Amino acid sequence: MQHSADGQPDGTATVQFPRPGFLASVFRELNTDQGQGLDPDAAGPGPAAPGTSGDVMPDDGASGGDVSDDGTSGGAASGDGPAEPEESIAAHGRAAALTHHRTLTVQAEHDRLADLLRRAALPVSAMDFESQLRHYEPRPYPADGPETGSEAEPRWADFAPAGPATADPDGAPARRLLDSGYQRELAQARLAHQRSLREWRTRRAEAGNPAADESRRVHEAAEEARARAVREYNESLEECRRAYRLSEPAAVESLLERALAAAETATQDLPAPCRAVFRPLTRTAVLDLDLPPLDLVPSLTGYRLAPDGDIVPVPRPPADRATDYLRLVARLALRALQAADAVDTDEILAGVVLNGWLREPGAAEPLCLVSVDADRDALARTRLLPPATPYEERDDEGVYADAEQDEALVRLRQLGAAVTPDPYGRVGVQPAAQAGAAVPAAPDLSANEFAQLVRDLLTRGGLAEWSVRLRGPAGLVATGEGAPGSALPGRWVVWASRGATPVSAEEIATLAEAVQEESAERGLRLTTGRFADEALDLTGEESHRHIHLVDGDGVSELARTHLGLPLAAGR
Repeated sequence: MQHSADGQPDGTATVQFPRPGFLASVFRELNTDQGQGLDPDAAGPGPAAPGTSGDVMPDDGASGGDVSDDGTSGGAASGDGPAEPEESIAAHGRAAALTHHRTLTVQAEHDRLADLLRRAALPVSAMDFESQLRHYEPRPYPADGPETGSEAEPRWADFAPAGPATADPDGAPARRLLDSGYQRELAQARLAHQRSLREWRTRRAEAGNPAADESRRVHEAAEEARARAVREYNESLEECRRAYRLSEPAAVESLLERALAAAETATQDLPAPCRAVFRPLTRTAVLDLDLPPLDLVPSLTGYRLAPDGDIVPVPRPPADRATDYLRLVARLALRALQAADAVDTDEILAGVVLNGWLREPGAAEPLCLVSVDADRDALARTRLLPPATPYEERDDEGVYADAEQDEALVRLRQLGAAVTPDPYGRVGVQPAAQAGAAVPAAPDLSANEFAQLVRDLLTRGGLAEWSVRLRGPAGLVATGEGAPGSALPGRWVVWASRGATPVSAEEIATLAEAVQEESAERGLRLTTGRFADEALDLTGEESHRHIHLVDGDGVSELARTHLGLPLAAGR
C-alpha cells in the first residue's frame, strides 16, 4: 500500500518482482500460458485498480527470462542441461597435451643420439709413454726468504735518496734540505728501511724458533716424498717402456688398455669398454669392443593424436634405425683403432683386429656385429671424422644420413670390415680372429696375421723384396728374392694357405705355371695342413723339383727357429 503525505494509505498497491525471470518459472510450474493473467487473489493482499501499477503484465523478456518454443527458459536454467560437449573438449585438450609431451620426449632421445655421434667422432689424444711422464716442481717454504745466516743487516745507505738538484751548486746544503720533493722521498726511504730492518730481525728470530724449525723440516720431508714418488713412477714407466719395446704381452696390453680407456672420456655416459690381447707371434693386438644396447637408438619419430582421441606412436622405418645404430658403432670402432694406432709410437704392432660384440641379457653367447682386420699401413691412413663435417643438417634427414653416405661407415668398409646388414635382426658376422691365447693355432689367425706370419718366417730366412700379389682369408700368393748365398737365393713365388684340406697335385701344377709366368727360379708351397700323396709324387719328378713344400710341422719348426715362438699348426 502506498501512503499519502500524512502517513495514511491512499488505496493503491505496488507489485514488486523478486528477480528477473520469476514469472516465467512460475508459468512453467503451473503449466499456464505466458499470455494469461494471474488470479487476482495471487496478486497480493487487497484489490488493485485497473490501469494502476498493480496490474500484472506479461514478462517481455527484458529481464532475461526468455522462454523458448518448447517452454524452457534460456536464462538462469541453462545449467540444468547436459555437459557432454564441454567434457569432450577438455578430454581432447588433455590428450593433445600428452601427445605433445611424449613427442618432446622422443625428440630428446634423438638429440642425445646426435650428441653421442658428435662426441664419439672427436679426435683421440695419444697416451704414449712421453705423455704419461710426471714432472716434479719443488714448492718453496711459505716463510722462506734469503738465508739469514749470510744475510747482512739492511743499511740506510742502500735506501737513502739522492740529494735534491739545485740551480746553485755553491749554495749551502741547508737550502737543499728545504726542498719539499726531497723531503717526501726521504720519508718514504726511511719507511722502507724500517720495514726491511723489521723483516730481517723477524727472520733472524724465527731461525732459532723450534716450532719454525719443525715446520720447515715437515715441509722438506713432504717435498722429498713428492720428488721420490715422481721419480719412482717415472722409473716404473720406463721399465714398462722397456718391456713394451721387447713386445712383452703384459706391457703392450697395459698400454693399449690405458689408451682405450682414455679415448672413452668424451662419451662417459655411453659405456663401451674395450679389452686388448697382444699376440707376440704375429705382433697383432686383438680388441674386443662391447657395443651399446640396441634400444639406445629411438624407435619412434613421435606421437600423433588419432581422430577417435587415441594417442598413436609413429614408428621409424627399420632401415633408418639400423643405419643410425651402425653409424654409432662405426665411430666407436674407428675411435678404438685410432687409440691403438696413436699409442704405438715405437711401432710394435703389425696390425690390429677389432671385434664389436653385442652382449644382451639372457643371450647364451655374445653376437659379433662388426669385425675389422687392419694392418699398420691401413691404420696409418685411418683418421676419425672432424666434429663438424658429418653433421650438416638437411631438410629431409636432420642430423642423420644414409648409410652409404656416412663417412665413418665408408672408412670402416675401406678397411675391409665385415659389418652386419641388420643389427636388429640379430644378423652376426664372422670374427676376423678370436682374442684367445697369446700363441694361437693357425686357424685362429686373421688374414693379416697369417700373411704377416708367412712374411716374417720367409724374410728372416733370407727372402727379401717381399711383394704380395693376392691375399684372402685362406692364404696368399707373393713373390720374393733372396740374395746369393742365403738360405733362399734367387727369385721365388710363394703360395701359402691354411686349412684342413690336403694340398692336391693340381695346386702344385698351378704353382709351377705361376713360377714360369713370373720368370722366377723356384716356387714354395706352404700350408699349415698336409700334402696329398699325389702332390708329393709330382714334386719328386724332374719337371717339378724346383717346387719346394712346407707342411704344418715345417711351419711350426720355422716359427720356433726364426721367431722363437711355437705355433699350433692346426687342430
